[in-house]
Amino acid sequence: MSASAGSPSLLALWSAPRSRSTVFFRMMVERQDLMALHEPFCNIANDGSTEVADRVVNSADTLTDALIELSAQHVVFFKDTTDCVYDSIFGRQDFLKSGRHAFLLRNPREIIPSYAALKPDMVLHEVGVEYLYRIYQAVLEAGGNPVVLDSDDFVDHPELTVRQYCAAVDLPFRADALQWQPGERPEWSQSARWHADVSASSTVQRRERAYDRTTDNDPLLRRFHEHHLPFYEYLWERRLRIS
Repeated sequence: MSASAGSPSLLALWSAPRSRSTVFFRMMVERQDLMALHEPFCNIANDGSTEVADRVVNSADTLTDALIELSAQHVVFFKDTTDCVYDSIFGRQDFLKSGRHAFLLRNPREIIPSYAALKPDMVLHEVGVEYLYRIYQAVLEAGGNPVVLDSDDFVDHPELTVRQYCAAVDLPFRADALQWQPGERPEWSQSARWHADVSASSTVQRRERAYDRTTDNDPLLRRFHEHHLPFYEYLWERRLRIS
């Protein structure tokens, strides 16, 4: 798992919830040439701790230190979702400039019904797109070079999308990582109920769902969509174009 000389060794994938980021994570785990962490910041926000390289970490700031330290020895990939907040990262210029930060997008019109089905009492900030935008801006202001991916591209054109992601973050492309054995992973045991589809999957593919509550028939969910849509549109205009 040693980082290659001259290439970034800390790879972050930030995503609003229900944006197919755990499928992306599952693919990255299959590579076996990097250390992969599943939602470590969110684990701390929700449960008070997370495990990093056999070490229990209890704060976002300590986690940030651990990620930077580990990335000096290994290629480290983590993915996290922005329904939780971890504002301490905004004061960590070393972290924001380290490695490469990628942002996985999905239209909030699709995020919101999926999230509400699992958490009916969801609140506005948990849609996560505005917070995704805030992290993107922080990376830019720190001098980083963020990469934006469209999760529709990822499920409809997985090989092309992953090839372009790998090229953007200076990581070798591995076609064999696009297939895996179904099953739950210990990495997402703290939030397993949110990842049932991924646990049942064996590759990257689109899954269609119908929901009773949508942004068309529920005024509260419609308001959530209207709030987050401008942030989504801003980031979507800056996405990698899949050729």
